[in-house]
Amino acid sequence: METGWWFVGVDLGQSQDFTAIAALERAELTGEYDPAMCAWRKEVALRLRYLERVPLGTPYPDIVERVRRTTRAPALDGRCHVAVDATGVGRPVVDLLRRADLGGTILPAIFTSGAAESLNKGYYGVPKRDLVTGLQVLLQRGALQIAAGLKHAADLVEELAGMRVKVGGEGRAGSLNDGTPLGCCVTGI
Repeated sequence: METGWWFVGVDLGQSQDFTAIAALERAELTGEYDPAMCAWRKEVALRLRYLERVPLGTPYPDIVERVRRTTRAPALDGRCHVAVDATGVGRPVVDLLRRADLGGTILPAIFTSGAAESLNKGYYGVPKRDLVTGLQVLLQRGALQIAAGLKHAADLVEELAGMRVKVGGEGRAGSLNDGTPLGCCVTGI
């Protein structure tokens, strides 16, 4: 197994929703030998190794410091990408994160009900539908693994199980609350 890059996700909240900080390890696994290719197949697994719910009311500069400590941990330092929800209050916090010397690439994303991804002035526009579909595929393939020992793993599994896509009249994903449920499992990684 070869450990490659890490992905740190930051979902910002403050007074009513928790801020969540998660670290996913991208691991390359050696699969079966493929005689047609004369090579071992490589499989990629995303392993959720760290999950934190920041207490409600935590000031954004403190949240930025928590993210910095996470990205500067020895296993992640210089080897991570930071995906941050820049929707709503996220833009000012993205500015703070950019100044924080995180040791990784910052990927700010604004979640949309649109039909196509976009990039505008350093911000990625990502359709909610694409997020949920990608998550469904990862879970169905077993490519996303959640470590059983994480403090909030059960909460995350419950939230993922309740996540649904609501498709509006124009065929766009307008919310993540109604529609088809996601499936999820916790592993002993």
